[in-house]
Amino acid sequence: MVDWDLAVSLGSRIAGDGPTVDRDTAAAVVAELRADADRSTGLVRDYTGMVAAERTAPVLVVERAGWVAANADGFATVLAPVVDKLSSRKGTPTGLTLAIGSRVTGAEVGALLGFLAGKVLGQFDPFHAPTGRLLLVAPNIVHVERELGVDPHDFRLWVCLHEETHRVQFTATPWLADHLLGEMHSLAESLEPSGLLDEGLSRITGAIKSARDGGGSLIDMISTPEQKEIVDRVTGVMSLLEGHADVVMDGVGPGVIPSVAHIRKKFNRRRQGVGVLDRVLRRVLGLDAKMAQYRDGAKFVRAVVDKAGMTDFNAVWERPDNLPSKAEIADPQAWITRVL
Repeated sequence: MVDWDLAVSLGSRIAGDGPTVDRDTAAAVVAELRADADRSTGLVRDYTGMVAAERTAPVLVVERAGWVAANADGFATVLAPVVDKLSSRKGTPTGLTLAIGSRVTGAEVGALLGFLAGKVLGQFDPFHAPTGRLLLVAPNIVHVERELGVDPHDFRLWVCLHEETHRVQFTATPWLADHLLGEMHSLAESLEPSGLLDEGLSRITGAIKSARDGGGSLIDMISTPEQKEIVDRVTGVMSLLEGHADVVMDGVGPGVIPSVAHIRKKFNRRRQGVGVLDRVLRRVLGLDAKMAQYRDGAKFVRAVVDKAGMTDFNAVWERPDNLPSKAEIADPQAWITRVL
């Protein structure tokens, strides 16, 4: 069980408020991000050929605390099978023991969300009923544009292009969210709650030590062979989604964002992480793998589009069987041979 209220409260405190911005500037940033998100819909459609009706999913420009709350809701949706399994088990803790356990897990989730809330620029939440929602984290966008010293108007549109591509991916492909949630639920249902409770601390400690020494992430430490198969399938999908969004933002960018090459160069350098603690946390949480998804997924998309064209590439969105596996992400020709 998870004390979600505690997770949101703690995560919001850890995340902090972000950079100081006066009221008028904040209002201007929010308005610009909303306008850029709307503008991006047509730009993404023209470049990809994917048709998603405008404003089919709400655009929320949020502070860090808003992102924490939204992702606590998302975590609750994904983890529902684990909670149901744990609740139905004989001998499930009750009363004080359950309350203490829920607060411990709530604190752990809150700490994770608090750390990530300071990093994320935007996110499409496909699991929010009924159509998903696009989140743009305004203080983080302002912080990064200042940190990088890039043109703020160009940077805001660049970020919106990436996140709007995710909105188009899911709203133009109605089955995609259910498919991905099904995979997440399969992974969650494969977890053994008692094992997580009995061995969780030692596994987390081992993951931190392994990450410090250059080893794997937490997911590498807890996955059974069955879970690894699910993770590999999810990795293939996530690599596709992230790489496709990177290709679109860089493909559209030169025509509408004068400083896009400068932004990309400086942003890639930032993605490498700064400081020892940041690098360790990235490894523990699997964020290094997230960065690899951008890189490997983009290579896959570019290779297929270069060889087959965008129209044939879009076969990837027709049905679940057409999604690339993790192995095919690394071998685009294998996907072309299988699907086209």
